[in-house]
Amino acid sequence: MEKIASFRVDHTRLLPGLYVSRRDGGEERPVTTFDLRFTRPNLEPVMDTPAVHTLEHLGATYLRSGPEKDRIIYFGPMGCRTGFYLVMFGRLEAEDALPLVRDMLRFILDFSGPVPGASPEECGNYQDQNPDMAKYYARRYLAALETPQLRYPE
Repeated sequence: MEKIASFRVDHTRLLPGLYVSRRDGGEERPVTTFDLRFTRPNLEPVMDTPAVHTLEHLGATYLRSGPEKDRIIYFGPMGCRTGFYLVMFGRLEAEDALPLVRDMLRFILDFSGPVPGASPEECGNYQDQNPDMAKYYARRYLAALETPQLRYPE
C-alpha cells in the first residue's frame, strides 16, 4: 500500500500551526483539508479527550452555522489528539482559512453556557466534556497563530 500524505510529514519537525493537508475533488468540485495542529507532536502532551470533545462540539457549531457554513464539509479531531482536521469546499491556501479559524477560536473563548449538542439525545458520549480545558487549548492555539506556521516543514 502507498503511504498516505499525512504520514509523509516529518512530525518531529512539525510545529503548532495551520497547514494544507491535502486537496481532492479535481477542478469540478475542489476540496481542501486543513491540519489545525494545536500541539507539537511527540514533544508536548496530547490534548485530553474531554477538551478535544468540547472543542469539536463548539468548533463544529461555529463553523457549520457561521459565515462560511456553505463551504464547511467536516471539522473533527485527529486520532493522535494533537489537533483537528477542517475540510472545506474550494481550492484554498492556509492563509484563506486563517481568519475563519481565528474567529472560531474567539467564539470558543467567548462561549458560555451548556455545550451545544451535549445531551444524551444528541451525543454518544455527552458527559465527556471539559469547557475550561477547551478554552485553555483554544487560547494557546490562537496565540500560536499570531505568528502562524502555514507550511509543512520540508
